[in-house]
Amino acid sequence: MTQANTPSPTRILLGIDAGGTFTDFVCAEFEDSGEVSIRIHKTLSSPAAPEQAILRGIREMGLQAALDSGALRIVHGSTVATNAALEGKGARTAFVTNKGFADMLEIGRQTRSKLYALEPEPARVKVPRELCLEIEGRIAADGSEIEPLSDAAIDAVVQQLDALKPEAVAINLLFSFLAPHHEQRIETAIERALPAVLVSRSSRVLPEYKEYERGVATWLNASLGPIVYRYLSTLEDALRENSLQIMQSSGETIAATKASRAAVNLLLSGPAGGLTALHALGLQRGNSRFISFDMGGTSTDVALLDGPPVTTNEGRIADMPVGVPMVDMHTIGAGGGSIAALDAGGMLQVGPRSAGASPGPVCYGLGGTEVTVTDAHLVLGRISAETTLAGGLKLDRQAATSALAALGAAMGVDAKTAAEGVLAVANEQIAGAIRLISVNRGYDPQDFTLTSFGGAGGLHVCALAEAMNMTRALVPVHGGVLSALGMIVAQPGRQHSRTATALLDALSDAEIERGLADLDAQGRAELTAEGAQAPLTASPSVDLRYKGQSYTLNVPWESRPQATQAFVALHRQRYGYDHDTDLELVNLRVTVTAQGAELVLPSVAANGDASSPLTLPGSVYPSIHRDALGDREHEGPLVIVELAATTFVAPGWCAKRDALGNIELSKR
Repeated sequence: MTQANTPSPTRILLGIDAGGTFTDFVCAEFEDSGEVSIRIHKTLSSPAAPEQAILRGIREMGLQAALDSGALRIVHGSTVATNAALEGKGARTAFVTNKGFADMLEIGRQTRSKLYALEPEPARVKVPRELCLEIEGRIAADGSEIEPLSDAAIDAVVQQLDALKPEAVAINLLFSFLAPHHEQRIETAIERALPAVLVSRSSRVLPEYKEYERGVATWLNASLGPIVYRYLSTLEDALRENSLQIMQSSGETIAATKASRAAVNLLLSGPAGGLTALHALGLQRGNSRFISFDMGGTSTDVALLDGPPVTTNEGRIADMPVGVPMVDMHTIGAGGGSIAALDAGGMLQVGPRSAGASPGPVCYGLGGTEVTVTDAHLVLGRISAETTLAGGLKLDRQAATSALAALGAAMGVDAKTAAEGVLAVANEQIAGAIRLISVNRGYDPQDFTLTSFGGAGGLHVCALAEAMNMTRALVPVHGGVLSALGMIVAQPGRQHSRTATALLDALSDAEIERGLADLDAQGRAELTAEGAQAPLTASPSVDLRYKGQSYTLNVPWESRPQATQAFVALHRQRYGYDHDTDLELVNLRVTVTAQGAELVLPSVAANGDASSPLTLPGSVYPSIHRDALGDREHEGPLVIVELAATTFVAPGWCAKRDALGNIELSKR
C-alpha cells in the first residue's frame, strides 16, 4: 500500500506504455482513505493495431467493469508517431514555403554526418516535387514586410492543394516566428476551403529561428498528425467516456483531443515516462544522480539525470533534427528483440533490425528464425527456460540453441560462444551511448548510479557498469514497467518558446520577463481549457550563447546576473572553457505544469531471513524471486526473477533489496 494524493476525482489511474514488443500497464487504485494499491501487468503488443493490446490488457487486469463505467483515468505513452517517422509512413503532406525555397527540406544543412564520404547521403526528408508549393510574400529578418502577400496568391495555392489532395499541409515561411500573419492567413484560407486537411504552421509548432529545423518540425507535425489522429480516435472510441491523456516527449501530458495537432511532440512519448518515474524515485531515495538505460524489445534509451529530467531542442529521430522539446536521451537500435547476424564482411552485428512482437525471437516459438539478444540470454542460462512471459508465452531453449549454433557455425564457434559474442556486441553499443551522454559532456560516470529498467535492462546492468568502471547499480522496483509507472506521476503541461535574439546586456530584466510572461499566459490558457486544476506552475528559462557562436545552452531564468553565471558554469563543464565576450539571448522558454498524481512508494517489510537461491530445472545459475531477496546481500552469479523483468547478477557482484524494494547492486 502507498500513500497518494491526486487532484482528480477518478478512482483508478492507469499508466500504459505501448512498446514494440510488449505493452506495459501500471494500475493505481485509490481508496477513500487516501491510500492506493499498485498492480502491474504486461501483454504482447499488437503493432498493426496498438489499441487491441491495450483493450486486451485492460480485460486481463479485471478492469473491464471500470472501463464500462467510465471510472478510468488513463495516461498513455505511444510509439505510433515514432514508428511512422522511423518507417517513413507519414500521411501525404504538402509543404508551402516562400518562392525559391521549395527544396529547403531536401537540401537540409550542408554539414556531413560522414566527413570524408565522397557521396554524402541526402537529407532524410524527401517531399515529392509536386507537393512543394511556393508562394509570394516575404518577411524580413527584423520582422518587417518586404513583399506583401496577396489574396490571389493564397487562392492559387489553395486551388493547387485542392487538386493535389494531401491529407496534411505544412506551412513554413521565412521569419514567421517574428511576424506570423502571413502564415496565419494561409492557414485560415486552407482550413476554410479544405476542412478535412490538417494544417500545421511553423509559427505555432516551433516559433524559433533556423528555417530548416523549423520546417522539419512543422512537416513532421503535419505528416504524423493524421496517423496519430486515426489511432487516438479509434482508442478514444474504444475507451468511451474514460479520461485519456497522452505522454509528450518533454515528460508532461496532453489531452488526447489535442495530441493529433501536436504529433511532433509525441516522438519520445514512452521513454519520457521512465525518466519521470526515475526522478520521482530519486526524490524518495534522496539521490537523483542516475545514468539510466531503458532496454526494451526494440531499442535502448540512454539518459543522464542530475536532478529533474532535462529537455533538449536538439534531438534527432531517423537522422532528422527535431527542434521541439524532448527529454535529453540517446536512442540506439539494441533491445531484447534486436537481430544478430553477420554482415557482408563477416562481422557480427546486433540491430537495428528487430524481431518485434511478431514473429519475435526464435525462442518465442511464433515463427521467428533469426537470432536475437533474448535467444542469447536463454542459451547462456540468464533466462530460465521455465519462465512464462506475458500472454502465457513459453520459451523454447532448444530452438534458440539451434539458431545460435547455425550462427556460430558461420562464425567458426559453438552456440555458447556465439551467444556471448551477441551480448558483447549489444553491450558495447549501449556503453558507447552511455559515453556520449556522460563522458563526452564532462561527467564522470563514477559519480552516478547506473540504473536499468525496461524488460531487458536488468540482464545487462552488471556488464555495462563494468564497461563504464562503475561500482554501483540499481534496478528500480517495478523496473520492468517503469515507463508505465512514469505515466501515472507525470504532470499535465505545456512548453512554449519564442526567438528573441539580442545582446543580453542590451535588454533589461523587465523586457525579458515581459516576453516570458506572454509564453506563461499561453501555457496557462491551454491547460485551463483542458480542465487542468490549479495551482499551475511556470518554469522560465533562456537559451544563451557567446556572441559569434551558432549553438546555445539553456539555463533557468531569474535575472541577467544569475543566467550569466549559470551559462558560464555550464559552458565550462560542457566544453572545458569559457569566453571573455558578450552573451547573446536567443530564445525564451516557459514550461507550465499542473499538479499530477503524487505517489509515495511504500517501504517493504524488512526480511533479513530471505529465501536462499535455488537452481531451477533447466537453469544454469541459482535463481531467486525478487520478493524473496530480502535485505541481506546475495553474491553472484545469480538470476533474480519477477513478473515483468529478469536481473542477472554477474560474478563479483552482490545484490540486496533496499527499503523501497529496489535491487541495489555493488561490485566486490
